[in-house]
Amino acid sequence: MPLLLAAAGLCLSPSVHDGDTIRCGRERVRIANIDAPELPGSPKCQDERRSYAWCDYRAGEAARVALVAAIARGPVMISRLGTDAYGRTLATVSVQGVDLGEALVSIGLARRWR
Repeated sequence: MPLLLAAAGLCLSPSVHDGDTIRCGRERVRIANIDAPELPGSPKCQDERRSYAWCDYRAGEAARVALVAAIARGPVMISRLGTDAYGRTLATVSVQGVDLGEALVSIGLARRWR
């Protein structure tokens, strides 16, 4: 396993893509163990993946806004767990000791990934 994937560290330039994916500079980070609703235009809501995709666009926007607000509260820490099928880093993401995936689940803007 590459050192990059084994490391936990500070995300120096976080930005939010959607309710379950952020960027740390050029690194795409998928928040592990959660699934947030899709945003408008998601191809998952237009092809055979629709049967399992969460296509509530209003909730998808709310999840994204909540994640933006959460990362604005302080330094973002990521604990890398591996990579997913799309080459994104899988990681737990936290701010001030709060697991952001768990926080999104607790307010109904994400669900646990099966």
